[in-house]
Amino acid sequence: MDSQKYTLSSLKQDIVDNNLHVKAIIQDILAFRGSLADLENLNEAGRAKISALRKCIERLDDWARDEGDPEVGKDVDSHRQQLTRTLQAFRKANVSTMLEIEKADKHELLTPSGDNELRQRGKTRLNRSNLISQQESVTDKMLSISRHLSETTQKSAATLDTLIASSSSVEGTKDELLNTGGTITQSGKLLNKYGRRECTDKIILLFAFIFFLACVFYIVQKRLF
Repeated sequence: MDSQKYTLSSLKQDIVDNNLHVKAIIQDILAFRGSLADLENLNEAGRAKISALRKCIERLDDWARDEGDPEVGKDVDSHRQQLTRTLQAFRKANVSTMLEIEKADKHELLTPSGDNELRQRGKTRLNRSNLISQQESVTDKMLSISRHLSETTQKSAATLDTLIASSSSVEGTKDELLNTGGTITQSGKLLNKYGRRECTDKIILLFAFIFFLACVFYIVQKRLF
């Protein structure tokens, strides 16, 4: 029992820790204004923590099923809903930061100043080409993140549908067991009733047999004496 409590406590603590790490990474992404390559490093760290968080929730779900604990099952549903909200926040943070980086690059490109103005004009065409490539990279990354989060949302929805179907199946099995139990109880009552009737019939037959013997004895006695 102590080992099971320790396992449950450890799983819950892992979920809390990973959730806090993901939220911290989301805040770092929102505040980030560096290059897209460095932003991708933050994304990789965030995806790793989200994957770890999902695995912890799945292990907690397995524990709840094995132990048959409905309260822990409710906690699992709550954690899954929170994970969905976290994924949405992760996506929004990435989109917002990418747009800010793109905006800053455009501003830096289009607003030269001082002695660098002539040099900037000479590099405008090259920088515009780089900016277009960077914008395409941003778009591709945004689409990739969107597809990833869409797949995760679909998996979460499928998991919820499975849980609902399992719950309905359990309720149906419970009703069948209750009906079967009622039938068995009624059958037991009928068997007891038939048992008592059989005993009564035996007693009646015994008295009838005794009466028959008495009649025979009486008739024989009359004829002999």
